[in-house]
Amino acid sequence: MTTEQLHALFGDSFLGPGQINKMLEQMGLDPVCEADVPPVGYSDQTLRENASTHLLVLGYGGKEGTPLDILRFRDHFGTDPDKSEPCFYNQDWYLKEDFMLKTLEPRWYLIRKEVIEESRAQQPDALLKADIVFPSAILCVYTFFAYYIASGRFLWYHDFVWCSDLDHNSDRIYVGKYNDVDGVNKNGFSIHRHLALRPCYGSITAI
Repeated sequence: MTTEQLHALFGDSFLGPGQINKMLEQMGLDPVCEADVPPVGYSDQTLRENASTHLLVLGYGGKEGTPLDILRFRDHFGTDPDKSEPCFYNQDWYLKEDFMLKTLEPRWYLIRKEVIEESRAQQPDALLKADIVFPSAILCVYTFFAYYIASGRFLWYHDFVWCSDLDHNSDRIYVGKYNDVDGVNKNGFSIHRHLALRPCYGSITAI
């Protein structure tokens, strides 16, 4: 399919060169050249079957010296919703984690727009055993901000989504939930880790 046909098929769920360049321009980065856009690696059947549930996203990892990693997104969009939105939720535990420096491969990605209902409150290991493929944290961050800039709408507004990344303790990363439905926490794209039980967790008694 041509870019025009893909855009027509996916509608506002299409994040191609024009939409990605709009985000890059806002971030003060060089645009993706049309000549550098790779072919779509999905069959026409796969694209049609997923057009209503997924976004089709052109991945771009930046250039030498200006990698488009999560740290760069955080530096640009900030962590204070009182200053500007969209932004990240204000936390810093992850700043030295390896997954923060990962960038996207220059290819097209299909990523689901909404959480699979049957996956709610399920342990990530059980979902992986069911052959669900988790997206990377950088793909989620990249898609979240690109989609907002292109459409003015939020993805995963009240939901967390599991990611393929692990932190240095092998705890699973999960992201999203821009808005706290209870109104306790400020707005912001969240990055968390699912803590596994280890010997350092234990009980004391109180009398």
